[in-house]
Amino acid sequence: MPVAKRMPRAGRESVMRERQARSRLAVAVAIAAMCFVAADWPCFRGPKSSGASDDVAGPTRWTATDAVLWKTALPGFGASSPITWQGRVFVTSYNGYGLDEDHPGGQEDLRIQLTALNLSDGSVAWAREIEPAIPEQDYRGFLAIHGYASGTPATDGERVYVAAGRSGVLAFTMAGRPVWRASIGSGRHEWGSATSVVLHGDLVIVNASVESGAIIALTKAEGQEAWRREGIRQSWSTPLVAAAVGGREELVVSAEGKALGLDPNTGTQLWECQSVDDFVCPSVVAHGGVAYITGGRKPFCMAIRLGGRGDVTESHRLWKTEKTPKVATPLYHAGRLHWIDQRGNAVCIDAANGGLLYEQNLQVDGRGDKVYASLVRAGEKLYGVTRRGETIVLAPGPKLLELARNSLDDPSSFQATPAVCNGRLLIRSDRFLYCIGN
Repeated sequence: MPVAKRMPRAGRESVMRERQARSRLAVAVAIAAMCFVAADWPCFRGPKSSGASDDVAGPTRWTATDAVLWKTALPGFGASSPITWQGRVFVTSYNGYGLDEDHPGGQEDLRIQLTALNLSDGSVAWAREIEPAIPEQDYRGFLAIHGYASGTPATDGERVYVAAGRSGVLAFTMAGRPVWRASIGSGRHEWGSATSVVLHGDLVIVNASVESGAIIALTKAEGQEAWRREGIRQSWSTPLVAAAVGGREELVVSAEGKALGLDPNTGTQLWECQSVDDFVCPSVVAHGGVAYITGGRKPFCMAIRLGGRGDVTESHRLWKTEKTPKVATPLYHAGRLHWIDQRGNAVCIDAANGGLLYEQNLQVDGRGDKVYASLVRAGEKLYGVTRRGETIVLAPGPKLLELARNSLDDPSSFQATPAVCNGRLLIRSDRFLYCIGN
């Protein structure tokens, strides 16, 4: 039997140093991976639908060439926001019909896409085409502003879920394999569909006000209907699962004339409160057991203490004020609500009492509504994107402090809310997806 030779001491030390180096590298990679996951933006307005990332401060200044890490042409138009998960970016779009209001083409050519891109360089990892349910609402009027891909996807790391209006809700694996497709109704509206899916436990919840006048919960596993709550009228608002003081989880829904608190597991109504008269677009915001609801042609904003039963208009509505961003969703930070409204006014109100802290016109270029995207926060910077693609960087605080204005020199339309991932901003126009970072 051959005798094993003992390695010289210098060789043994070299091997040990190499193993230690590999171990340190493995630990560093694991820590980096955990940080990356923590920084993901898995649904509309990011972690817990808060619109905020505390992980890394975002960039302050950029141009069409400086600090743009990559720019990728999308396969179609759209107003949905990008989401991220472990190095991938997911975004929806549409093409074939509705690209020009004067010459929209034929609806039989309409196609909806879900595209996955690599966060590192913007290259396309995979793309899947969704055949729509025809007939769709004609491409004209307000619908022509945002089109047929306005609902932002959501992911739980196992699947990606997409709400496509009357074309249904769809589930895909992370590798792009179709899993199921479920109808949520066949209704149409001249303003189109725009709400995003909400993930809760083993459920996919969607506001199907346009399609069937209901909030519908589907099972993640098979897309089977778990529960349905009727009577949701004229609402384009994405609901929110929020916790009341004491821990009870409530699905807060904003609809025409009323806000509702539902049990997210069963759809059972817990409470109701008088709310926005009409034009219900902004999503629900919540913090510390209080939900904030806004919207309407006649400006309206209110705070509701969660945890009530029955009609809570008198008992749990903390305040209301005649202010609203109209389309965008406010951002809560440090006891204040911030937004940039459709006219380009930067607004900040005290979340405790609804008192106005400041309101100032930012002199945004453009005609008609100038801002549809919601503010997002990365560290101590707020980012607001105008429809002409200018990003206004503000400091969050009780007084207006503008830090920068940045243009991508892109004439296409910007209506999507940005995503934040590891200090990078993902800004989507109806033609391109940009990754901006230091």
